[in-house]
Amino acid sequence: MSQKALLALEDGTIFWCRAFAGGGEVAAEVCFNTAMTGYQEVLTDPSYHGQMVVMTYPLIGNYGVNPEDVESAAVQVSAFLVKEYIDFPSNFRATASLRQYLEAAGVMGVEGLDTRALTRHLRMRGAMKGVLSTLDLDPESLVAKAKASPGLVGLDLVKNVTCQKAYRWQDGKPGPTLDLEGEFDAQAVWAGGQGRFRVAALDCGIKYNILRRLEKRGCNLVVLPAHTPAETIMRLDPDGVFLSNGPGDPSAVTYVVETVRRLLGQAPIFGICLGHQMIGQALGGRTFKLKFGHRGANQPVMDLATAKVEITSQNHGFCVDDQSIDKTDILMTHMNLNDRTLEGLAHKKLPLFCVQYHPEASPGPHDADYLFDRFEEMMRTKQPLEIAAARPMM
Repeated sequence: MSQKALLALEDGTIFWCRAFAGGGEVAAEVCFNTAMTGYQEVLTDPSYHGQMVVMTYPLIGNYGVNPEDVESAAVQVSAFLVKEYIDFPSNFRATASLRQYLEAAGVMGVEGLDTRALTRHLRMRGAMKGVLSTLDLDPESLVAKAKASPGLVGLDLVKNVTCQKAYRWQDGKPGPTLDLEGEFDAQAVWAGGQGRFRVAALDCGIKYNILRRLEKRGCNLVVLPAHTPAETIMRLDPDGVFLSNGPGDPSAVTYVVETVRRLLGQAPIFGICLGHQMIGQALGGRTFKLKFGHRGANQPVMDLATAKVEITSQNHGFCVDDQSIDKTDILMTHMNLNDRTLEGLAHKKLPLFCVQYHPEASPGPHDADYLFDRFEEMMRTKQPLEIAAARPMM
C-alpha cells in the first residue's frame, strides 16, 4: 500500500506524492537528473550522497535492477523521486524490482510527483534543501525543517563514502584489503595484481566503472582511502595517480587538496569530477556552487583544442572557476556548451590533466572514453600531454 508523502522545499514550495518504497523522513538537497536510463547507476553513485534525486524521465522501474550495474556497494541517494513507478520489470537481466531494491537499502522512493514542475522550479530557483516525509504532513512544519537542514555547502561528505582500508581492484570487482599502515613492501603490494601500469586510485567516492575502464587499459589498481597522505602514495611508487569523483563541497575537503598539491610533479595524475576540482584547487584555483548543477547523460562539452563536441555523462553541483586559475602553465581544455563553465584542464609542464565530466559513462554515451587512452599514454611517456593551443573560454 502506498503512503501519502509530502516534499517541502526551503523556499516554501510543496509537492504532494506517495511512497512506493519505504517511508519515514529525510532532509537533503534536491536535484534532478535528465538521463532516460541508468537509474540503478544513479542510485549507487557515491557523488549523490546527501542528495534526493528527481528523475526527469517519467517512467522509472521498467527494467528492474541487477547485481552488475551497481557503481558502489550501497544505494547512495537520500531519497528517489519519480513521476510514475513501474512495479513489473521486463528485462532478462533483472533480479529484483526497484521497490524491493530501495526497501532493502532503507531508502524512500516516491511517485505521483509532478517532476516536470519540480524540475522547472529547480532550474529557475536553483537546487535547494528539502524535506521528504510520510510522518509529518504539515507543510509549515516541513518547510521549517528544510530551512534548518544543513545543505551541502561547506560539508565534507567524502569521509562518509571513502573506503576505510586500501584494497586491490581485480577482475572487475573489489579484491582483498591491504595494510599500508607503517612500513610495507611496495613490490609485494603490487605483486598480487595484473597489468603493466601501477595506478594508485584515491577514493573520494569512486564509481566502479571508472575502475573497470582503467583495468581494461592494463592498469594494476590499488584503491586508497581519501585520507591517505601523499607520502604513503609515493612510497607505493605508482606509474600514475587517479583522483576520483565524490560528493559534497570540494572546498571542504582540504586534506585531499593538500595531498594533491604534494603529488604535483611526482607522478602522472588524472582526475575526474571531484578529482578535477581537487586539482583545480591544488593549482591555486577556487570552486563555486552551480545554480542547479549538471546531472544527466546528455551534456554537450567542447574540446577547446579541436572544437569537437562530445555528449557526456555528468554529475556535479560545484565547478572550478576558470578565472581563478593562473593560465601561465595551465590549459583550459574543455568547456560546457550549456553554460560555458570549465570542464577540463591540463598542465603544460607536468603530466597532469583532469575533466569535470564522466568519461566512464554508466549511464551515458562513450564519446569521452579516449581520455583513458590519454592517461595510459601519459603513464607510458611520463610527459605532459601534447595538446594543441586551446581556444579561449567564451
